[in-house]
Amino acid sequence: MSLEIGDSTAPSTALDQLVQRLRDFASVRDWEQFHSPKNLSMALIVEAAELVEHFQWLTEQQSLKLPVDKLGAVEQELADIFIYLVRISDRLGVNLIEAAWRKIEINERKYPVDKVRGKAGKPNDY
Repeated sequence: MSLEIGDSTAPSTALDQLVQRLRDFASVRDWEQFHSPKNLSMALIVEAAELVEHFQWLTEQQSLKLPVDKLGAVEQELADIFIYLVRISDRLGVNLIEAAWRKIEINERKYPVDKVRGKAGKPNDY
């Protein structure tokens, strides 16, 4: 049996609580009308682009050791991305946790350790 986010038979998790808080936040502002999957996915991409801007022109090493102020700004962009992702999944009835576990299993088959260890590429490259 699959439990959906917010299912009353499922134990409450931090993600469930976040989903409800975001529902309430949108509802009291009468924003549900704007929170279609289309609009939310477009907003998510805008926030993802804002995240990328913080890393543009940095070296790999610099990207791993952000100054405190830049790390704070990156944290805000990550939160925005996460919020939009949670809202999209809620609006579509997708259980993100279950979907992530399924996707990891797919990726494990797609990228077998004995063929990809230490290599970066597409599945067809191996």
